[in-house]
Amino acid sequence: MMKLRLFAGVLVLALGATACGGAKIEDDSAAAPSASAGGSAAGAPVGGTVKMAINGWVGYEANAAVVSYLLEHELGYKVEKVTLAEEPSWQGMESGDVDVVIENWGHEDLKKKYIEEKGVAVEAGPTGNKGVIGWYVPEWMTQKYPDITDWQNLNKYADMFKTSESGGKGQILDGDPSFVTNDEALVKNLKLDYKVVYAGSEAALIKAAEQATEQKKPLLMYFYEPQWLFNQLKLVKVDLPAYTEGCDSDPKKVACDYPPYELDKIVSKKFADTGGKAYELVKNFSWSNDDQNAVADDITNNGMSPEDAAKKWVEANPGVWQAWMPKS
Repeated sequence: MMKLRLFAGVLVLALGATACGGAKIEDDSAAAPSASAGGSAAGAPVGGTVKMAINGWVGYEANAAVVSYLLEHELGYKVEKVTLAEEPSWQGMESGDVDVVIENWGHEDLKKKYIEEKGVAVEAGPTGNKGVIGWYVPEWMTQKYPDITDWQNLNKYADMFKTSESGGKGQILDGDPSFVTNDEALVKNLKLDYKVVYAGSEAALIKAAEQATEQKKPLLMYFYEPQWLFNQLKLVKVDLPAYTEGCDSDPKKVACDYPPYELDKIVSKKFADTGGKAYELVKNFSWSNDDQNAVADDITNNGMSPEDAAKKWVEANPGVWQAWMPKS
């Protein structure tokens, strides 16, 4: 995910945190000291405070939960979580309100602006998660309409996807408008008789997928992996024109599938320079899609708080997270 259109907001239910949409950051001189402050402020924790953005999808929240748990329980930091959409999270690295974006989906435009031009942010390595964005239909539809996963056949089925919100055209259901998406351009440039309708959140997308599966209702939706929902039901990806390097360089002319995403971490330049052990842990953090889905599933479906879900994963996977810990 997610300009920006991606992923996206979500922290669903928790996810639903996509709630914060395009919230902007306000300067706060009374904010807790950052990790670079070391803990010199009165009452500050031994390691200082790490300000972590929380974007609107539960996979992000799962990453943040585990890294936060280790920062607090293993290294003695306090983690201040700031719920923001994606672009405002990058703005926060310039204003000093955000130290860490723990899961970034591409955003080459933001990297150019905040890393190359302004020099206020830096890349902090991959999360280990492999990201996929695309169009999906419930599995039952592919069994009934075997050719529906070829984009060239979508106009044939447009009437089946009409809704009260799609203006007489087929509906493609997207999530939060702030998620990374090229869908409006794809519809136009591929000459599809469809309209992009925004559900508003990851949680709403998930509910739609569940209802479409249970009630055998037609659904064509924007979605992404990793996502715990794939452990619960079957969605099948539609084949759009193959992605090639540079085919999405002009957002208005995109007529190809989304690229594969190697999800990564972005931190403020100040945090990279002075964050000490906290920065080392963030930089070393790397796990699998299955790891993320397990924690996200506990948060979303098993009634666990993010901290409890993180604690469960940490206790079950010492061999993974111990490799992330600072060496000195």
